[in-house]
Amino acid sequence: MRIDILTLFPEMFTGFLDGSLLGAARASGLLDIRVTNIRDFAEGIHRQVDDRPFGGGPGMLLMPGPVVACAEHVVADGLQAAVGVDVATPAQNATSAQNATSAQNATSAQGAASPVILLTPGGRRLTQEVVEELSRRERIILVCGRYEGFDARVRTALGAEELSIGDFVLSGGEVAAMVVVDAVCRLVPGVLGDEESALQDSFSNPGRLVEGPQYTRPREFRGMGVPDVLLSGDHGKIAKWRHEQAIVATRRRDAGASNRPGEPSMNQSPVPTKKAPELTARAIETTPRSVP
Repeated sequence: MRIDILTLFPEMFTGFLDGSLLGAARASGLLDIRVTNIRDFAEGIHRQVDDRPFGGGPGMLLMPGPVVACAEHVVADGLQAAVGVDVATPAQNATSAQNATSAQNATSAQGAASPVILLTPGGRRLTQEVVEELSRRERIILVCGRYEGFDARVRTALGAEELSIGDFVLSGGEVAAMVVVDAVCRLVPGVLGDEESALQDSFSNPGRLVEGPQYTRPREFRGMGVPDVLLSGDHGKIAKWRHEQAIVATRRRDAGASNRPGEPSMNQSPVPTKKAPELTARAIETTPRSVP
């Protein structure tokens, strides 16, 4: 899978992409993640990328020229090997129109451009279902906003999607891009050591439930123990208990409860269920039994 990130601050991604699972997956060739600086496609001595909004108002907007030129260059670059289109570098491009020509030629030969996604507050909400959809694509291009956002013509010119990670404001789209990349890449086959673990995550099960409470050693911590059912070795009972607790956790989350000290524990009043999901039971069969 290839992911391109377009940003004004590429240095923000260095540690994020080089460490942990992403770093290992990139080194092994499972992931091809590239970061491109939008400012490289700006014109003029000062490489200006933003300007005041028409009609007045606070802040600055990202100008359409640099963003569109950058995105079109990256789209064409991704199709170059498949269709034999030469893609000019920013220094070789005298105008953004030349970038557009390269991208349009590549798109025509391939049939469709790679999907460009603008990270904006007005986009569709990122959910695990959306993450799963994105992980099945061969390529995505994430464009990070800054300042007061994008000129509205950027979306039209690129035919771009819009995606939001939630109803709150960030200083830019870089952190949002990291969220999308991390969530999507862990679902790419081979990235996780145990692909079954991704199927057990919150929101990944058939009911889109939150995972319930989990425990590890020590068996007792500051007077708090581990539920006996988890030490019983009875896989059926454990699966049933975990499914019940997942329902409780999901209902608490949906109700906005925080489970602060003094509030009812998720271990109390489990919701009855006739049968725990087969997926949970299968995972338990391969999990070593807890010991005192």
